[in-house]
Amino acid sequence: MKKNPLLQFGTTPVTSEILYSCFGHLAAPDEKIRGLEKDGQLVRLKRGMYVVSEDVSGKEPDLRVCANHIYGPSYVSMQWALAWYDLIPERVRTLTSVTTKHSKRFVNDLGNFIYRQVPKAYFPIGVKVVDDNGASHLIATPEKALCDTIIDSWYVPTQSLAGMYRYLEEDIRFDMDALKEFDSDIIRQCAINGKKSRVFENLIKIIKR
Repeated sequence: MKKNPLLQFGTTPVTSEILYSCFGHLAAPDEKIRGLEKDGQLVRLKRGMYVVSEDVSGKEPDLRVCANHIYGPSYVSMQWALAWYDLIPERVRTLTSVTTKHSKRFVNDLGNFIYRQVPKAYFPIGVKVVDDNGASHLIATPEKALCDTIIDSWYVPTQSLAGMYRYLEEDIRFDMDALKEFDSDIIRQCAINGKKSRVFENLIKIIKR
């Protein structure tokens, strides 16, 4: 039996142009790609970008890798990342990323992908590369994910430590014990290059207590 050419891509998102290279010998490669999507072998992430389905690759597409490819430069962050680090108890369905481009939303069969714009100087702080089974992606460190969540929140108390405690414990139900391991230097850099510096100063005070 002839090997499925889609297997070479694994779970890495691919563009239409790359798929054309597999089916360029056909008279209508566009129709072939549409047929593979209809058959459930390809999942459309956005116009001109796909990922091989789990039925073909044998592996579930990695949402973090897909998010990086759909719109970039970007990294996975905010409450989705906090949940992934087990820092908040809720299961977060919408994957939110941070970008230097305009804020945007994409909806596909894998879920909702939201991108929030931040200043260019703020963007690279506290971002790391993670390699899972040969597929690399960018994700915020726990410190940066919390800072991004704070920046994106419509209201965070700025005047008192008590208000900051309430935001962490009640509003987002953050694991307060985890703050003992946080790197306050990352938060300090976020305060210098981002917004809500007074909130970050209170957060640093809580970490150092």
